[in-house]
Amino acid sequence: MLKLQPTRMTLALAAAFSVSAAQAEDSTPQALPTPPATQGQTHVTADHMDGQMQDKLKASGDVVVIRDNQTLEADWLDYYQQQNRVKAGNHFRLTREKDVVTGTTLDYWMDEHTGSAQQPFFQMGSPDTQNKAGSSNRSLAKTGIAFRGDGSEVQFTGPDQYRLINSRVNSCVVGDDSWYLKSSTLDLNYTTNIGVARNARLEFQGVPILYTPWIDFPLDGSRKSGLLTPTFRSGSSGFDLALPYYWNIAPNYDATITPHINLKHGTMLAGEFRYLEPDFSGSIYTEQLRNDKLTNTDRYAWYATHKQTVVPGLTFGYDYNYVSDVNYFTDFGDRTLSATNVNLMRQAWVNYTTSWQGGNVNTMLRAQRYQTLEDPIIPADQPYARLPQISLTANQKLPDGFSFNLQGDLTRFSHPTLQTGDRVVAYPSVSWTYERSWGFIKPKFGVNYTSYSLNALGSDTTPGSNITRTLPIFSTDSGLYFERDANFRGSDYVETLEPRLFYVYIPAKDQSNIPNFDSSENDFNFAQLFSENRFSGWDRINAANQLTAALTSRLISSETGIERLRVMLGQRYYFKNEDTSLYGNQITLQNNSKGLLGSLGGDLTQAWRLDSTYEYNQDLAKTQRYNLQVRYNPEPGKTVSLRYRYGRYEQIGDTTQYGPLRQIDFGVQWPIARQWYAVARENYSLIDNKPLEHLLGVEYNDGCWTARAVVKRDASLATTITSATTHTGVFFQLELRGLGGLGSNPTSELKLAIPGYSNISDIRSN
Repeated sequence: MLKLQPTRMTLALAAAFSVSAAQAEDSTPQALPTPPATQGQTHVTADHMDGQMQDKLKASGDVVVIRDNQTLEADWLDYYQQQNRVKAGNHFRLTREKDVVTGTTLDYWMDEHTGSAQQPFFQMGSPDTQNKAGSSNRSLAKTGIAFRGDGSEVQFTGPDQYRLINSRVNSCVVGDDSWYLKSSTLDLNYTTNIGVARNARLEFQGVPILYTPWIDFPLDGSRKSGLLTPTFRSGSSGFDLALPYYWNIAPNYDATITPHINLKHGTMLAGEFRYLEPDFSGSIYTEQLRNDKLTNTDRYAWYATHKQTVVPGLTFGYDYNYVSDVNYFTDFGDRTLSATNVNLMRQAWVNYTTSWQGGNVNTMLRAQRYQTLEDPIIPADQPYARLPQISLTANQKLPDGFSFNLQGDLTRFSHPTLQTGDRVVAYPSVSWTYERSWGFIKPKFGVNYTSYSLNALGSDTTPGSNITRTLPIFSTDSGLYFERDANFRGSDYVETLEPRLFYVYIPAKDQSNIPNFDSSENDFNFAQLFSENRFSGWDRINAANQLTAALTSRLISSETGIERLRVMLGQRYYFKNEDTSLYGNQITLQNNSKGLLGSLGGDLTQAWRLDSTYEYNQDLAKTQRYNLQVRYNPEPGKTVSLRYRYGRYEQIGDTTQYGPLRQIDFGVQWPIARQWYAVARENYSLIDNKPLEHLLGVEYNDGCWTARAVVKRDASLATTITSATTHTGVFFQLELRGLGGLGSNPTSELKLAIPGYSNISDIRSN
């Protein structure tokens, strides 16, 4: 049976003019198409309309009102033309750009965007709502928190402004009520992008977990003054609770003040001030603990950095780091901080760069010293202070592929116990470059001149002295490029073959009477194979009459450009078996070849990656070191890595101790159930039969909230030679989408510990 549908009536009402009463009183059904939205006009569509339009229009039956970027749908409507005011019920739906509010009754002024509604359900930033004609760009900026919820009343206080009474809101999808922010009043101002809640409590799974009489927060993810979510952690350093306060002083200035309550050590206050200007930027950070409960001393830390451009090319800055005692990072940091902060640098510098006849000149003046946190069991090397250092680097391109280079350095070295003095270095050189698509050759010749003015040493009045050293240096770097198309298992690749030869000549010279201010032996790797000097700094220059030969082959995907496989092999050959040690004396090499290096790696498939290196010591006819790592990472949230490290004789951390190295490192992040992930790491020393680090935890991603619980236990680097203490940390975090996290965030630890780790908050739930 066919049913007749009621004919709908459509009226277009101008904002400044009323239409004739006859139009509204005409009861003859007419099928009128809905006109397009016009700026400043109100369009009403309904099943029935009656009344005097210049006074009040009554409409009922599927009422639709469109004005600018606002759309109102209701069962009935009273429209006051002069005021452009609407009253609607018994059920209404109001859409303002991407915001949707539904409820029982509505009293609303459409020009002012003000009014109120009862028993509202709302969704701010509804993804399924399209922008209407004339909409602003406010919805583009409103990407921080998209709230939805309900309340007893909503007050429309202006364009993009709301006040919610007795409301509960969250940022979850419809149907997910895992947590709510409940408040007596909640102001959402998307003009200023600030939200303010009063008498607010946070409920998770129906359980109140946080209460505050007042809280404000940004609605677009921007910076906003106010209390940040509290953090806490537990472990060997004691239970620590921190409540940071963020002060958004200006768009380019801010500060964070963080009081800590540590049950083991006492109350600590931390503060950080950051600044950013077009010509300068920097930060100052400090931690202050008065009268530590364990040591009965004041403990503190300072970190500061600054960089400024005075004029184009002229910059200056400083870096400052200082802590109160050698155990500071052990008590208030972790294994990573303890290992990397043995020598805390303090320096100030001025740098000037300018162009020079087709080249560049860079000059730097620097004063630098260190605070050394020396372990009483394992002494650390305290670096020399540079008070001051002036360095110069210049280069200039010449005709026909030639170029001129100059490196210069003038430094005064200071140390409390070792030899001190001044050093002048000048290293001019000329090079020539011939490069084509099939290969290159780069010969270079230079002279290194070094002069020392040494001070008297010790109470036995060891006299000072003046020493000079002049060494010519010649090198030639050359290589060829070959490639061909290849097909493997139905896929197209480019296969390359890249031979390379690097020759260096430096005459042997005894340097045992020269102090070692800043030289150390570089780690032997493929980059070091193609360097003139295997020592860093200027105090030691190796003897060389040697040729390095290397061969690299790559298999590159023609479709994606990904390097699927890389094979490298390199070795150094000596034409004279003479060299210089780190102590400066001349030594005789046992073999005419040294340093056999190999490497194999690449993205074997989309999920599998291989990285490995190998070094063979030909003097001892033994393996010197190798490293093998395999990682399986098919998709975000799924990664397994296994690494084995072998070293015959390796330096232990930043100390003067050396010993063998045998370590297995296993890391994993893997889903164990729907929305549940396990994370773990085991770093184990086979030499000592003891773990260096345990890490075990679980993560849960609900889509709207994420929970993490991680326990980390590690030993200091000294565990290989002494029974050092261990450090335990317990991390727990509840992260609510759009509001941030409560607790201590372990994601930075997980990224360092587990190769390929993914933040599960960014993984879409299936």
